[in-house]
Formats: sequence, structure tokens, C-alpha cells
Amino acid sequence: MQIFSNTHYDFIKWRWHAIILSALVILAGAVMVVQRGLPLGIDFSGGTIVVYHFDKPVTEDAIRTAIESVPGEKVVQQYGKPGENSYSIRLPQVQGREEGFSLEEDARKLEAAVKAANIGTFTQISREVVGPAIGKDLQKKGLWATLFSILGITAYIALRFRLTFALGAIAATFHDILVTLAFLVFFGYDLSLNVIAALLTITGYSVNDTIVIFDRVRENMHTMRREDLQKVVNESVNQTLGRTLITAGTTFLSVLALYLFGGEVLEGFAFTMLVGIISGTYSTIFIAAAVAILMSKRAAGTPASGTPAGVAAVAAQAAGRSRASSGGGKKASTRTTRKVNAR
Repeated sequence: MQIFSNTHYDFIKWRWHAIILSALVILAGAVMVVQRGLPLGIDFSGGTIVVYHFDKPVTEDAIRTAIESVPGEKVVQQYGKPGENSYSIRLPQVQGREEGFSLEEDARKLEAAVKAANIGTFTQISREVVGPAIGKDLQKKGLWATLFSILGITAYIALRFRLTFALGAIAATFHDILVTLAFLVFFGYDLSLNVIAALLTITGYSVNDTIVIFDRVRENMHTMRREDLQKVVNESVNQTLGRTLITAGTTFLSVLALYLFGGEVLEGFAFTMLVGIISGTYSTIFIAAAVAILMSKRAAGTPASGTPAGVAAVAAQAAGRSRASSGGGKKASTRTTRKVNAR
């Protein structure tokens, strides 16, 4: 199946608009993180989380009132779809409690408080208990896993293509991670091990798309030697556009099904993947290609087209060609006059 054949869209023309849009999204996410903090899941922060299913409708306020006697800052959230009467209750782990208290004690206190409130019959669906030491260890391992994957990708692209292309791929990778984290903050998803796994997945997915385009750029550079790098990259993006959209579309539909029907446990993973697929496709076309062009022209000492320096350079080259052409015409005219006089 072939779609978008022989397209000539000028994607590179809109690279600065795309960069500004991405910068605004990342900046908005950073502001929310500064104001509210990065929402860490129980895997990283430690604590106790239990999920109760009630046999009749119960409000979140009723549950909060029932567990007021339990010490600590409690978070009550609806679990699953509306109408299922399931709620998750989370208690952050207090430092030092692991030495003198059992972590299971929080879960028992919550259960006793809900029973004493008489707000309805309930059953416990799940219970998770993670100590702060384990949470910090998982947080450190997740960070190192992300960094090592990015370094490995950088080395691979630098060896297979060129260093400037590797910088473009890395810029796109960091772009995808930061944009995805921003959307996680916007929609209130916690950073958990499932989310870290999704971030690593979209990192590889995005780089795979980038490599396909860069591979086509390398091929076209042999057949379009006289063309500007910007035109070569733009042509390469158009040539691979059908493949990019088909791959992204099928992957997006699969993850969308996982998001809609995978349940509460996989919701954060699926949401991260959905945002990452869109961001990865977008960054491959606009961010990676734009940075590769900019770095390549700087390495060659040529100002990037579209910037004031680039426009001035093009104008100077055009003026030089015009003067050369004019000078050549004058010399030819002089030679012709001399021949006529000689006759």
C-alpha cells in the first residue's frame, strides 16, 4: 500500500514554528512541576496504596471523612470507570517509619477506619506497599536506564551517519521525553515503573523513525550533490512520509486499544505511549531534521538558511555571481571591438 506518493511538502519551512510550539509545551510543563512537584508513583516515592470496591455508590468525600483518623496525608481517587464504585487510597511513606512500624500497618488502619464509618460493604481489590529505600533504588535505576539508552543511541547514529545527525536525533529524543513528561503532569499521571518502561519504548521508537529518514538523506546526498542540504532533507522526509504515517498510525491504534480496554494498571503506560508516538513522529520530521541541518551548516561554516546571516550570505553570493557575469560581458565586448578595429 502506497500513500502520499510524489509529495513535495516544505516541512523544513515550518521548523522554527514547530520548535517554538514544543518550547512552549515544555516550558508549561516545567512551570507546573515547579509549582506542584513531579508526581512520583508509589514505585519511586514509597508508601501504601489500597483499592476498595464498594457494593453501592460512595463519594470520595465520604471516604475521606471515614479515614480522617488515619495519620498522614491521604489521597483518594476514583479507580476504573465511573459507576464501578472502586476507589484507591494512598498514604505516602514517612521517613523512619520503616524501622519501628510495619508497612502493612497502614493498610490495616485504612481498612478498620472504612469499616467503622459504615459507608457500605467493600472488598479489597489490591494492595501495594513500597518502602522508601526501595523507591529510591528504583528511581535511580530508572534514571540510569534512560541515560544509558540515550548514550547508546547517540554512539550508534554517530558511527553510522555523522555526528551532526546524532545531535539531531538526541535533540529529538530529549524533546519527546520532555513533551511526554509535560503531558503526564498536565493530565495528572504519576511517574511509575510502567511509565519509565513506556518512555524507554518511545525513545527507541522515535529514533527508529529518525534513522529511516537519515538513511534516505544519506542516499540522496549522493544523487543530489549540487543541492542544498535543506532541500535534500526535505525531499527525504517527503519520500518516507507514507512509511512514517502508516507505521505511526498502526502503532497508535494498537496502543489506543490498550488505553481504552487495558484497565487501570496499564492506563499510565498506554497514555505515555500515545503521547510519545505523536511526539516522536512530529519530532522526527521537524526537530531532528532541523537540528541536523543547523549543526551541519555550522560545522561547514555556512549560515543556516532562513536566518538573517543565511539571507545575507545568499544575497552576497548572488551579487558575486552578478558581478562576475557583468565583468565577463565587458571583457567579451572589449575583445569584439578590438577585432572590428583590426579589420
